[in-house]
Amino acid sequence: MNLIHVLGSRQYGGADQFYVRLVNALHEAGHHIVAVNRPGSPVARALDRTGVAQHRLPLANQWDFVSVLRLRRLIARERPAVVQTYMGRATRLTRVPRASPARHIARLGGYYKLRGYYEHCDAWVGNTRGVCDYLVREGMPAARVFHIGNFVTGPRAFAEEERDGLRQMLALPEDAIVLLALGRFIGVKGFDTLILALAAMRTESHGRPVHLVLVGDGRLREPLQALAGETGVAGRVHWPGWHDDPEPFFAIADVLVCPSRHETLGNVILEGWSHALPVVATMTPGACELITDEGNGLLVPVGDPEALAFRIQALLNADDDSWRRLVDAGTLEILRHHAPDAVVAAYTALYERVAAMPRRHARIARRLMSSRAG
Repeated sequence: MNLIHVLGSRQYGGADQFYVRLVNALHEAGHHIVAVNRPGSPVARALDRTGVAQHRLPLANQWDFVSVLRLRRLIARERPAVVQTYMGRATRLTRVPRASPARHIARLGGYYKLRGYYEHCDAWVGNTRGVCDYLVREGMPAARVFHIGNFVTGPRAFAEEERDGLRQMLALPEDAIVLLALGRFIGVKGFDTLILALAAMRTESHGRPVHLVLVGDGRLREPLQALAGETGVAGRVHWPGWHDDPEPFFAIADVLVCPSRHETLGNVILEGWSHALPVVATMTPGACELITDEGNGLLVPVGDPEALAFRIQALLNADDDSWRRLVDAGTLEILRHHAPDAVVAAYTALYERVAAMPRRHARIARRLMSSRAG
């Protein structure tokens, strides 16, 4: 099947990484796919290492008429069955020519603003049931809203020497228990809550020191480091910076912590499970959809350092059987619902279904949304 996938981001967050994974997986499954993205972006660099065909466009903010016209020409030339877009910018700028047989699918990983961005599409994919419910509440026809989750790839093998080298680079004690958290250093990620939780915990568990590795960067780096100093945990928090490929850090971790104030899904939870790590997460919409408390993970209230400290400490004190049950349940969740083959098969079935649907009338769709908003 001929496909075009469009993403306009210059970041390399969860949605961007999933774009790379899905595009590459569809390519490997035998689809002819063209990945449209911005020159010099992290996703473009990541796809340079694959055999995926790429088409670079500015995809600028506001109305980038050059990109709109060049996208239309690309669609007319490639004659794809489906054009799939990610997030608001790419979706707004993608306008399928009337003469094209292509159908436009928007993939959403958040509760984004819809009016002016998404109502002209033929179908929508939400990566959580909550996103799908939101789309229907906001006026998108339920028969054209589909739920397909994300997937993560299996972990790479790392030699003991590689893991030891990374621990030495981070100045981690040889016997340290490593708590791992990843993301941009912005308020919604809740890393301040995690630092306060670390300060409220005992410094050791079973005679081993407890350390935190925070992989990421952002405007709150200095305030977070100051907080670590004020709470007396600066010597036990490690700051390796942003890494487009954070997988080596999973290889040295013992526990994954997701302390966010809000997550629509939480790809990092899937990553933790795929690396056979127990996961402790706050009760964000995404985490609550993925995690059954004390089943495949542990859940705590949002923004509650004491509760987070208590659950992490309880996990560290748990016996081997309890630890293994938690890890095995997370692994089973990945195999059942978030494995690459299952998600690629779901997208392939969706493309075939949507390609057989009639095109939607954009003016009617806009009127429906306007009447609902009123």
